Amino acid sequence: MDLLQKNLQRHGKSKNNKNIKTSTYDLYGVKGNIMKLSVLIPVYNEGHTIKCLIEAVGAVSVEKQVILVDDCSTDGTRELLKRDYGNSKGDIRVVYHEKNLGKGSAIKTALGYAKGDYAIIQDGDFEYDPNDYIKLLEAAEENKYDAVYGSRFLKTWRSTSLPHFLVNKFLTIMTNILFGSRLTDMETCYKMLRTDLFKSLDLQSERFEIEPEITAKLLKRGHKIIEVPISYKGRSYHGGKKITWKDGVAALWTLLRWRVLGSGVAGEKGKL
Repeated sequence: MDLLQKNLQRHGKSKNNKNIKTSTYDLYGVKGNIMKLSVLIPVYNEGHTIKCLIEAVGAVSVEKQVILVDDCSTDGTRELLKRDYGNSKGDIRVVYHEKNLGKGSAIKTALGYAKGDYAIIQDGDFEYDPNDYIKLLEAAEENKYDAVYGSRFLKTWRSTSLPHFLVNKFLTIMTNILFGSRLTDMETCYKMLRTDLFKSLDLQSERFEIEPEITAKLLKRGHKIIEVPISYKGRSYHGGKKITWKDGVAALWTLLRWRVLGSGVAGEKGKL
């Protein structure tokens, strides 16, 4: 059984996509306005998963635009995207970095093209299920929150390995201590923000530390973050996981840095 088939099975989908799960969402909010979602997908060496991920994102019945940024992949992902999608195809736009700049840089590039009411980050490794967009959109609409996180740990920690859970737990506890929050999963990929708020954060991180930077700036500015439980199927390093202990150290430094720096308003850098 190849890696792609295994990845599809863990999300309940077949390789030929005949059994792909779909979800629907009433796009009309209480005021009758259609909500549009911008899906930001940073991609680096995800040739085994990216095609299926794009199809799974497309199968979620929400008004959306999909923005992929290939961060100079070297495993054939870049060639696959150029062959099947070019620079754009339907509601999909693909941007190609000329050199590897990091996840944070790819997210910032994608955010520049976002036009939806909300924007959400979607990793290219298919650890997260796009059907959970529905839960996040419903929470945002019903509670009128500007920021909604999908938490991997509201129900159980067993969706990932114990070492990864403990690192995530430590970083989340530090976030709560530093900013007075009550989060359960600061490092989650599924951060859905109102797009204008997302763009106003003046994000500076180039790598994985963009996750704590987003959270720190939101909390520093007084925005409440609501969490909803989501599905998660963590992969191993053998399966292609890229984040390391060094990124954990960088995340902690980022939290401390933005605790004492400016509020995260665009144009405000802050001083120690």
